[in-house]
Amino acid sequence: MTALGVTLRATTAVFVAAMVQLVVVSSILIGGGAPDLLLVVVVALGILRGSVAGAALGFLAGLLVDVATLGTLGITSLVFTLAGFWSGRYAETTARDRRVAPLVAVGAITVLAGLFGFVLHYMLGEDVVARHALVTALLPALVLNLVLALPVYRVLRALVGEADDVIAASDVEVVV
Repeated sequence: MTALGVTLRATTAVFVAAMVQLVVVSSILIGGGAPDLLLVVVVALGILRGSVAGAALGFLAGLLVDVATLGTLGITSLVFTLAGFWSGRYAETTARDRRVAPLVAVGAITVLAGLFGFVLHYMLGEDVVARHALVTALLPALVLNLVLALPVYRVLRALVGEADDVIAASDVEVVV
């Protein structure tokens, strides 16, 4: 696969996931929460393509959501940019070859993205009920995102493949 072909496939995957998330998935409420397919896609692409590509695709995903929902521009973009970057860093430093990497990354980033989104909305002075945002909606979303993690990761790995040029972090040497 050429670099341009991989970029187009990853960008198309983000666009399709954003549209499916906005039109279909966001209306599915199970236990008070909804799965976040787009977040799972961004995390999986971050693991597969690295931190820089993950951040860029996360920004694109967040921008699509912000523009489509007419929400506060930038909140979802910032959250998804960080989600893509940190999932890519996780893969680059420790988890590229681990089978449970998608589950660990999706689980941790779902919780962190929920908390960070809550804090950003609160800092902007919007009315947010902490119990609803952190317990009622976050716990079911965590479980649903974990259910989606492996199938989405496998589909995206088949679609875009893993990055060959991602530089793995070397061991850290402590100099005293």
